Amino acid sequence: MNDAAASGFGVLTGQGLVAPPDEITPGLRAMVADGIEVRGEIVVWNDGARWAAPAPGNFPDLTGWECFVNSFHLEDEVSVGVVLSEDGEPSISEADQVVLLRHGVAFALEVCRLAGDLEVPMPVRCIVATNSTNGTFRFHRIRAGEDWAQADLDAYKLEKVVVVDFQPSS
Repeated sequence: MNDAAASGFGVLTGQGLVAPPDEITPGLRAMVADGIEVRGEIVVWNDGARWAAPAPGNFPDLTGWECFVNSFHLEDEVSVGVVLSEDGEPSISEADQVVLLRHGVAFALEVCRLAGDLEVPMPVRCIVATNSTNGTFRFHRIRAGEDWAQADLDAYKLEKVVVVDFQPSS
């Protein structure tokens, strides 16, 4: 996680709580219940991405395609205050950004569990990011030489970012 996420969670002061105080929201639980599936070299939500061009579509690699089709806005599933400015731009408070981040990390752990429960467990990476306008969740299969997130998460100056990886044991 980058320093902004660690600070938001309070982990730098020893006061931190990463998971939401309750469970993830019903909408996120429903997504977990729907599960994920492997289609050849890609992993997607069950019955997901049927609308998308075949992988890799317009993306340079399968990872980019998966991050596109396996992404959603956390504020669509987690109730937080979103205030619209006069020009229609959304604004999310620091506290609500952390709420989104907590739910996103808890959801990421569930997606990792789903990847481990596949017939052939698959390594996956979940990327959770929040900022003053939205929160996003995305996941992809981990592949050598293909990265979606920057290696230095602190390079994301305007976002709180957490990356959760799952590597199945051999």
